[in-house]
Amino acid sequence: MTIQVQFANKVAEILKHDTSVIGLAVAGSWLTNEIDEYSDLDLIVVTNEKITVDKTKMLAYANRFGNLLNGFTGEHVGEPRVLICLYDDPLLHVDIKFVTLDEFKVRVENPSVLLDTNEQLKNVIESSEAKFPYPDYQWIEDRFWIWVHYALLKIGRGEYFEATDFFGFVRMVVLGPLLHIKNKNLPRGVRKVESQLAEQDFEQLKLTLATLDKKSLLIALMQIIKLYRSLRTELFEKTITRQIRTEEAVMLYFKRIDND
Repeated sequence: MTIQVQFANKVAEILKHDTSVIGLAVAGSWLTNEIDEYSDLDLIVVTNEKITVDKTKMLAYANRFGNLLNGFTGEHVGEPRVLICLYDDPLLHVDIKFVTLDEFKVRVENPSVLLDTNEQLKNVIESSEAKFPYPDYQWIEDRFWIWVHYALLKIGRGEYFEATDFFGFVRMVVLGPLLHIKNKNLPRGVRKVESQLAEQDFEQLKLTLATLDKKSLLIALMQIIKLYRSLRTELFEKTITRQIRTEEAVMLYFKRIDND
């Protein structure tokens, strides 16, 4: 039994007699049987009353579950209802999401239920649908060429670290999700691209990596553009408005920076 399974089962036992708790579920790699020694644990604690307005209440629960070293809320990933925790003995990363029963209805996947008072979680799962968020292609197209121009400004000014970080952003929000969709995966950024993309697609993505010099950055940026254009052609519906004028103007600026 893995440390993640042991920890989750212990939490279920702790919460079993807590009348303020409706149920406990687990998500993430648990659902696909991909847990290994490097996996974190994604718990969902469903409570009668909303407690996420008070971080101290969230931490009080987390402290009951084990030897908590530290925990903080997930505003940086747009989810303040999640308490991101590190436990010791054993050392384990655990994300604990606190929701009410109504909030539990809105979910990206159907979790595995470990504790369920009066089968309330089961009823919610059976009566509502999990929806994983997919990227809005028009949203991407409306931004992509302005983002390319921004990267060119950084390269032209010699701000190579910032340009390199920006390439990571584009891989996370554009190229990774689109490549996953092409390969019939959920669009989870660049997560597990090493194992879930076709070899040719992964090799194309690797070419978007750059070293900290102008030539390397421009070569990688051109690869980002080529890969985006290819994915746009393959995936985008005809109803998506192409920002042709912006694209043409930015590509002219690319030539200018390349020739400087």
